[in-house]
Amino acid sequence: MDSLLSVPQGSFVLNRLPHRPNELLRAWDAADEYLLEHLAELEQPATCRVLIVNDTFGALAVALHHLQPTAMSDSFLSQQATRVNLSHNQISESNVTLLSSLAPLSGTYDWVLVKLPKTLALLEDQLIRIRAHVTPQTQVVFAGMVKAMPSSIWTLIERLLGKTTTSLAKKKARLIFAELNPALPECLSPYPVSYQLEGTDFTIVNHANVFSRDSLDIGTRFFLSHLPEQTEAQDIVDLGCGNGVLGIMAAQGNPQAKLHFVDESFMAVASAEENFKHAFADSRSAQFSVSDGLTGYAAQTVDLILCNPPFHQQNTIGDQLAVGMFKQSYKALRTGGELWVIGNRHLAYHAPLKKLFGNCAVVASNAKFVIFKTSKLNL
Repeated sequence: MDSLLSVPQGSFVLNRLPHRPNELLRAWDAADEYLLEHLAELEQPATCRVLIVNDTFGALAVALHHLQPTAMSDSFLSQQATRVNLSHNQISESNVTLLSSLAPLSGTYDWVLVKLPKTLALLEDQLIRIRAHVTPQTQVVFAGMVKAMPSSIWTLIERLLGKTTTSLAKKKARLIFAELNPALPECLSPYPVSYQLEGTDFTIVNHANVFSRDSLDIGTRFFLSHLPEQTEAQDIVDLGCGNGVLGIMAAQGNPQAKLHFVDESFMAVASAEENFKHAFADSRSAQFSVSDGLTGYAAQTVDLILCNPPFHQQNTIGDQLAVGMFKQSYKALRTGGELWVIGNRHLAYHAPLKKLFGNCAVVASNAKFVIFKTSKLNL
């Protein structure tokens, strides 16, 4: 794997998170390189305020650290990678201000640099948040790979900011330049959105970057129909919680349990917290953590983990995130505790689960999904 990014701003060692032995993927892409090369050609104001949005593993923040940028992201892993990569390059973390996707911005910016996210709704929410912090003089540049740039992106940018122009493609990457049109009316964000959870009185709130914002997805619906009932668990974790529906329904069926909601998305955990409070008000307690899975949990501290793991990281598809969550679960579970996992049939989660736990049973399956149960046995 090539871990050395060489751009006009310098050469920097960059790594992805979560760390994998024999990593085959780089911590940046051609769109990062194209954007940094473009910026090197621009004259920098004496006091330049820079906002970076959706910096995947910190490539932009590290390369532009001398400008003391603000970097906004919905991903805890992206923020952690930025911290790690700053450290690897002997750059003080104080050179970059890291903000979550829900944190307020302040003042106006000279440059706004946006890596295009996978979710159009997240981009819409971000543009609405950014609008009040740019001027007609602000250099607003979007960067992405051509294959992930549908025409709807141009339509959205022009509706919320103003006129766009586009660079030539280079190494299958492209830049979009936007000019703020002050005459355009400011828009209120349509997010969060909500729906009533079928078969319940619960209203489910979803921020822009939450999977299946407008209705219950078919995988979660299948999992809900097979959740463990009336367990003796004292601590139940909804791992990769999204909007928290699994944990909320587990809480309803297990009134003695404390619930833990964990996700690496700031918007997901915020949604889960709102939904849990709407469902139970002050009658139940729960813990909400934006983190790299269960890394903050001590060994032998939970009894039941419910997990609908992601099988992609940004635009990279694979099971590395899921397997990492399984390993964290094995450590965190008390002896006799159980991990319940749902996944698409083709992902074959039974293989890593059986290798790790020594056992794996099918709870239920249909044409698309399989639910597995595995137990942490006595050593």
